[in-house]
Amino acid sequence: DLTAAMKSRDKLTASTLRMALTAITNAEVSGKTARELSDEDVVVVLTKEVKKRAEASAAYRDAGRPDSAELEDAEAAVLRAYLPAQMSVAEVQALIDEAVAQAQAKGMEGGRAMGAVMGAVRPRTTGRFDGGELAALVKQSLSMT
Repeated sequence: DLTAAMKSRDKLTASTLRMALTAITNAEVSGKTARELSDEDVVVVLTKEVKKRAEASAAYRDAGRPDSAELEDAEAAVLRAYLPAQMSVAEVQALIDEAVAQAQAKGMEGGRAMGAVMGAVRPRTTGRFDGGELAALVKQSLSMT
């Protein structure tokens, strides 16, 4: 895709893909030993990059720089094309309900129930649903039990 973007002189896509490849390479060599990332690890890296773009876009808008915000939004859109389809709130809520039932979680129980439910749901939603929103949904579900 990078080669195709370069040949078609699509500067936005080419620079965004270069940035993504650099982030993946940096993740591979970080830590004590260099290792090749799994597909799940690459999804996590790309998700972080999309989140960075969203935060930067919001900061630029707050600072009155809509042109820079639009560039960040465009880069995020390029990266989203390489992420798995996002899950809907209803799909995630069904996973949460299933995990609550399996863990027999009642209320917040000092955070134990929250940890048990998050531990069961998070691996199934990584890269496909925002972690902050997931935590809020779990907390809401547990407060209703």
